[in-house]
Amino acid sequence: MTTDPIADMLTRVRNALKSRHSKVDVPSSKLKLEIARILKDEGYILNFKLAEEGVKKTIKIYLKYTPSNDSVISQLQRISRPGCRVYVGSKEVPKVLGGLGINILTTPQGVMTGKSARKANVGGEVLCQIY
Repeated sequence: MTTDPIADMLTRVRNALKSRHSKVDVPSSKLKLEIARILKDEGYILNFKLAEEGVKKTIKIYLKYTPSNDSVISQLQRISRPGCRVYVGSKEVPKVLGGLGINILTTPQGVMTGKSARKANVGGEVLCQIY
């Protein structure tokens, strides 16, 4: 049992990218599915799908690489952790690398990117940043 399942997901993706794997399997949850959806919508991964193996559900994340075989994701970083939660208001939502990267927030309106949170004028917990 892991104490931080989001950090576990990000670490699995980070390790798979370093090893040049084409896909990675992650134990499923609603929050992880939303994070995978955002990564796909923003173009950081090729695709993802929910696979059921008996009772266990896993998310198969298909990783994306450039034509020169470099990973599209250069860094995945967990911001808010169970020991130190990071919350921001609607006016303080940070930009990642001046808008070149994204951050993922949980807000009262659901899981969304920092850009869409600023547009919707909502704040929330900053889960991670990707660039």
